[in-house]
Amino acid sequence: MDNLRKSKKRSPQQRIFVNRSLRLDKIQYYGFDMDHTLAVYVSPEFDELCFKLTLETLVKFGYPEVILSFQYDPAFTLRGLWLDKRHGTLLKVDPYGNILKCSFGFKFLRTSEISSLYPNNFVTLDKDVYVLNTLFNSPEAFTFACVVNHYVTSGDFRVEREGVRKENVFMSFKNIANDIRDAIDRVHGGEGNMKQYILDSLEKYIVKDINLPILFQRMKDHGKKIFLLTNSDYKYTNGIMTYLFDFPDLDNTEWKSYFDLIVVDAQKPKFFAEGTLLRQVNPETGSLHIGTYIGPMVKGQVYSGGSAEVITALFEAKGRDVLYFGDHIHGDVIRSKKLCGWRTFLIVPEIAQEITIWVEEKKKFDQLDMLNSELTDCYLDLDSAKDVDSEDLNVKIKELKKSMREVSHDIDIMYGKFGSLFRSGSRQTFFAAQTVRYADLYAASFINLINYPFSYYFQAPHALMPHEQTIDHGDRRSAFLPHGNSFLLKDTALTNTLTSPLVARQQPDEDGGIEKCRSPDVGSDVAIPKGKVLLRRQTLATVTTAKETSANGDVATEVKFKGTAEEDEDTSSSDTEE
Repeated sequence: MDNLRKSKKRSPQQRIFVNRSLRLDKIQYYGFDMDHTLAVYVSPEFDELCFKLTLETLVKFGYPEVILSFQYDPAFTLRGLWLDKRHGTLLKVDPYGNILKCSFGFKFLRTSEISSLYPNNFVTLDKDVYVLNTLFNSPEAFTFACVVNHYVTSGDFRVEREGVRKENVFMSFKNIANDIRDAIDRVHGGEGNMKQYILDSLEKYIVKDINLPILFQRMKDHGKKIFLLTNSDYKYTNGIMTYLFDFPDLDNTEWKSYFDLIVVDAQKPKFFAEGTLLRQVNPETGSLHIGTYIGPMVKGQVYSGGSAEVITALFEAKGRDVLYFGDHIHGDVIRSKKLCGWRTFLIVPEIAQEITIWVEEKKKFDQLDMLNSELTDCYLDLDSAKDVDSEDLNVKIKELKKSMREVSHDIDIMYGKFGSLFRSGSRQTFFAAQTVRYADLYAASFINLINYPFSYYFQAPHALMPHEQTIDHGDRRSAFLPHGNSFLLKDTALTNTLTSPLVARQQPDEDGGIEKCRSPDVGSDVAIPKGKVLLRRQTLATVTTAKETSANGDVATEVKFKGTAEEDEDTSSSDTEE
């Protein structure tokens, strides 16, 4: 393996990472979300603005003015957390619902405390659990933690299992979560003024990159169709996009000219299912034309609503011809993949920090792997008949497990209070599993596409099953284990003339049992030397005779074994068909 050629790689900050192979020359339609995709918001300035406006809205709802003194902490929250409205907690979970971390307000709960709320440290995704799928959710999660922490630590309220009580007033955690969600919607919607704050200070809140119009022009030069699909309204979209494409040194600064189709107010993820009415937008006023638009697609025209089915019909596109870029794991990626069959590109700006820590803290990750290997070795000579009965071994196992927890914690806190977006120690998160399953490609920015030719073949790494990951090629202890009713040779020297294992079926006789071993290698010289050892399930048998016979044109070898055949051998007809 050391002699295998190692492929050259682009620098990590320029790379696109691949879950499923994709050929760019097969992609004819490139679709883009706007917020957190084309328009990258400056962090933490944008999150602080949203947090501040949300607190002000909550005070208007009747919450105490003391909450206005809260300060935003960008290191606390994490995308992909589960917000449990019933118990007032924020949860980091693995792909199966097992809880990796849990905070109640600002307090991170111990394992015993988690178990008191969630039997077996397990939670199911139900109507009271809200997944924080997008970067827009970061201020929401932190606001929830702040408000819960205020009520449970103020001393004026008695903490109960699903809320807090003061005399005759009960405030459930669910009501707090719903109030915050309502406040967030108002801040982002027509009743709030967050969008106007951003439009008035674009340089402060929006990242501008000249590579954006350059990349789009290259797409157009290669004959690609480009469309914009955003949930934002036209006024806000026009303001943001005008700023992003405004580079006086470029010939073309009119953002609409780069797009073959523009859809605002898309209402994703509903857009990918039943959708809404497709209506035209008046670009001068931003108002909608009455009636449903049923005409042909007009380049430069702006539309509102619609559905994926209508849009792909206008393009005459098939699902696999479309590559869609978005940051919302559910609204952009999962729904477009599952319902439309689009190819998907997930924007994960957090990966820049993930890669930095992965590279710079290699010693910590190696230490965790070493501890895991040592723990595995402790059990190597044990089986069902011999358990851990040595006091020294028991102490060593406990120390190793403690060290693994400490190293995992040390790694986690490098990322933030909740740790890595993708893992906790050696365990993947729910967000990581969704990324692997639904995102064909992912990167810190869609701009990374500028580093690849449009004929590029994104090839997914070879995925290994656990039995392939943990067994080395050439490990002779593992090479010839029994499988079903097949004879697999114990000695590798016996396989020189075979390209596939011998398949056996039982034919007992008075001499103690004859097994017919047939090789699919028609015409090959199947030679099994006398006296060599074969492994049959868990029973060793020695070859006493070996001769070649012919059956239906296949080369076969009859092997006579010393001793009797196993009484529980499966003699079903399926074996005789091998």
